[in-house]
Amino acid sequence: MEPVSGVKKYVNVVASFSSEGVLTPLWIIWEDDRRYEIDRVLHSERAASLKAGGAGIRYTCMIRGQRVHLYYEENYRWFVEMSK
Repeated sequence: MEPVSGVKKYVNVVASFSSEGVLTPLWIIWEDDRRYEIDRVLHSERAASLKAGGAGIRYTCMIRGQRVHLYYEENYRWFVEMSK
């Protein structure tokens, strides 16, 4: 079975740091300035993107009823997995 192919879509993210140092994404902002509030972060873990390549902290989020994987890479950039 071939892996699903995809691309990284780098996005701007509004996030907060708690006083304990926990990073939580709040909004995703696309290049055309569309903004999507993150309704809920379901889970976060260090993981690799099997669809788009790369690794970092993967946030499994709910946005408008859709499950989205948002990654925070070690180069301090955020991306989402997009289908080709």
